[in-house]
Amino acid sequence: MSLAERHQRFHDLHQSGCFVIPNPWDMGSARLMAASGAVALATTSAGFAFTLGRPDMGRVSREEALKHAEDIVRATPLPVSGDFENGFADAPDDVAETIRLAADVGLSGCSIEDTRMIEGNPAYDFGLAVERIRAAADAARSLGQPFILCARADGVMNGVYDLDEAIRRIQAFEKAGADLLYVPVPPGEAELRRVVASVSRPVNALAAGPLRKLTVPQFAAIGVRRISLGSMIARVTHAAIAGQMEAIVRDGSFARLSAAASGDRINAMLDAGAHGTVI
Repeated sequence: MSLAERHQRFHDLHQSGCFVIPNPWDMGSARLMAASGAVALATTSAGFAFTLGRPDMGRVSREEALKHAEDIVRATPLPVSGDFENGFADAPDDVAETIRLAADVGLSGCSIEDTRMIEGNPAYDFGLAVERIRAAADAARSLGQPFILCARADGVMNGVYDLDEAIRRIQAFEKAGADLLYVPVPPGEAELRRVVASVSRPVNALAAGPLRKLTVPQFAAIGVRRISLGSMIARVTHAAIAGQMEAIVRDGSFARLSAAASGDRINAMLDAGAHGTVI
C-alpha cells in the first residue's frame, strides 16, 4: 500500500463504524500488531519514552518523536498516526510546523493535547488551546493529502478541569477544524456518552481506567468511532518483564518462562506484519 493509499485508508476508517488502533512502541511490536489484525497504528508517547529509559510527559524531543514515527511508518504497510503530546510547542505556529513535519515522515494523522508539558500538567488557557488546534487544522488542510487531526482535551484525566470544561473545549476544537475529538478517561460510560453526544465529528476513546470493562461492540453502540490503547499494551509487556524477573530473582524459578512464544512463531509474525499479512 502506497503512502497515498494509506492516508486515504486512514481517512476512510474515520467515516463510519468503529475500529481499534493499537499503539506499538518499536518496529517489532508494530509488525506483531499488524500480523495480529490491526488495521491502523498509532505511536505511544509513553511506550516510546519507556524504550529510552525515560518517564512519559514531555521527556521526548520533537526530533526523537518524528524519527520514531518514521520507523513505525516503515515497519508495516498500515497507516500510522502520531501521539505528539502538545505538539512539542506552546505557540500555535510551532504546533502547525509539527503537523507539517508529521506529514513529511509519512504519518496519516496525529493527536495534539491541550496540556502543557510541565509539572502538574496544567492545561493551556481556553483561547490559546483553541488557537493551537486552529493552527494545526489549517496546516493539516494545506498538506494536499488526507490527514486526521485528533484534538485532545486531557484535563479530566490530569485532574485540572471537569467534564463540562472538556466538552466546552472539544466543541471549540471541532469548530476550529479538528477531525477527531478525544477526552481521555472520562469517569465512566455515562460521561463517555455525553462526550460523544456533544460533538458532530468522530470521537476517540481510550480503553483504560473505567472504560476497560467495555467491549468493542459496546464502544460502537455508544457511538465511538476509534478506540485507542495508549500505552496499555506496552505496560502489559513491561509488567510481564517485571513479573518474570521477580520470579527468577525472588524464587529462583524459571517456570514462568514456559509462556514464551517460540522463535519461529515470532519470526513468522514479524515477516507477516512487514507485509501486512494477518496470521
